[in-house]
Order: sequence, then structure tokens, then C-alpha cells
Amino acid sequence: MHTDSTNVKRGSKAAQSEATRAKLVKAARRLFAKKGFAAVGTEEIVKKAGVTRGALYHQFEDKKELFLAVFEEVESDVAQDIAARATAAEDPLEVLRVGTRLWLDACLDPEVRRIVLIDAPSVLGFERWREVLARYGLGLLAGALQVAMDSGAIEEQPLMPLALVITGALNNAALYVAEADDPNEAREEMNPVLERLVETLRP
Repeated sequence: MHTDSTNVKRGSKAAQSEATRAKLVKAARRLFAKKGFAAVGTEEIVKKAGVTRGALYHQFEDKKELFLAVFEEVESDVAQDIAARATAAEDPLEVLRVGTRLWLDACLDPEVRRIVLIDAPSVLGFERWREVLARYGLGLLAGALQVAMDSGAIEEQPLMPLALVITGALNNAALYVAEADDPNEAREEMNPVLERLVETLRP
């Protein structure tokens, strides 16, 4: 009985900790998207989350680590949305085309633009930024390319080098859109460039 009681307490404590973490990430995500990383203080985050300052530092080492958690959540959401919508296309090359268009569309989302494309490279460093994007997007892209190769839609070739080159192009396209004075115009300029990139994969 004592063991069961202890396990229940541990489970309850873990659930409570997870709930606190989720509140902090949710509050920080809204604030970072609205104001940017530099303009948001930890006091404002804990107030919006409805938790104590001690709770924040129990969950995260500092504001930068909290930002990383927010960045990963946003990037995960974007990747899942693109995967769900792009894979609805039957033609393997169309999956790639739709995926690139959806990525450019995501770059116009104020939350994605601010957190993923403007703040993340400067807050976390370019290498860490690339690593996180690759963790959520590279496998997705490699999977789509493998399907296209298997079906004969694109020429058989080393998979990961190709996926890495295209990922680099997509990341730079995203930065071009995010940093433009007119992101909508930049997105329209970039779309045919990526369309042609996909088209060059045909055998």
C-alpha cells in the first residue's frame, strides 16, 4: 500500500510539473511572438503563466532555455501541419512542391516569423537553429524524397546529401522572406525559385 501511495504521489507530482512547464511554454510563446525575445522579461512570463518565478527556474535554467522549448514547439507544429497537408497529394513531386509552398506560407505567420526565423538564429546561434530545424524537417523531407525515388519520379541518388542541400535552400528561402521589408512580396519572389528547384529533380 505504501508503494502504491508513493507511486501515486510521484505520478501526481510529475503531472503537476508537466502542467507547469506547459503553462510557461504557452505564456512565453504568446509573449515572444508578440514582442520578441529581447523585450520579454521572466517576470512578465511567470505572471501570464500564473506560476511563481521559482517554478520557472525549476523547469528551465534561464529565459534562453525556455525560448528553446518554445522554438521547438512552434517548429514541431509547423512540421506536423506541412506533413499532414503535403502528403495528401498523390504525385511524389507534387508532395515536394506543396511542402515548399506551405513552408513559405508558414514564414508569413507572425509567430513563426518572429520566433523561428528572426529571434531563434540570434538567440540560439545559427548552428543550433539549423540543428533544430533539421530535427523536425530533415526527416520529413528525406522521407518524401525517398518515396519520389522509389516511384521513379526523381533520379536515384544519395538521399541525405540531397535532403541536406534542399533543406539549406529552404532555410535560406525562409530567412529571405522573414527579413524582407515586404515579406509577402518576398514570398512571391521565392516561390517560383523553389518550384524550379523541385522541377530540376525530374530524371
